[in-house]
Amino acid sequence: TELDIRRILDTLPHRYPFLMIDRVVEFVGEDELVAIKNVTINEPYFQGHFPGNPVFPGVLIIEGMAQTAGAIAIAADRTTGPHAVYMVTVDKCKFRKPARPGDVIEYHIRKIRRRSAMGWYEARAMVGTTLIAEAEVGAMVMSGTSA
Repeated sequence: TELDIRRILDTLPHRYPFLMIDRVVEFVGEDELVAIKNVTINEPYFQGHFPGNPVFPGVLIIEGMAQTAGAIAIAADRTTGPHAVYMVTVDKCKFRKPARPGDVIEYHIRKIRRRSAMGWYEARAMVGTTLIAEAEVGAMVMSGTSA
């Protein structure tokens, strides 16, 4: 099952310029998914990061991981109504290679464990077959609220 941008906007509270996933391309049960981010030169942070050498900010790669984990967490939350997702931990973060305009970042997220509203996820960011970043992220879902 895929989620296009309309379904992502229905699921996550994030909006431009801070929505870091464009499509969910694959669900593997309730515990794993793959989402993509199309990196384009039109994004505002490339004006200053860095002029003449545009590099997608690493912190936004981590945010994309967290938003993708949030999509899993919201899907696992069986309550109805609005949800807010908050990133609460980032551990074992490593940046391997930069992402640049024209790249498609794939966020591969796998649930490690879940307890109540908290979930912990193994996250890998890939461009093609190249691992560009990895981390473990913790996300908390707050039902009945919006961000």
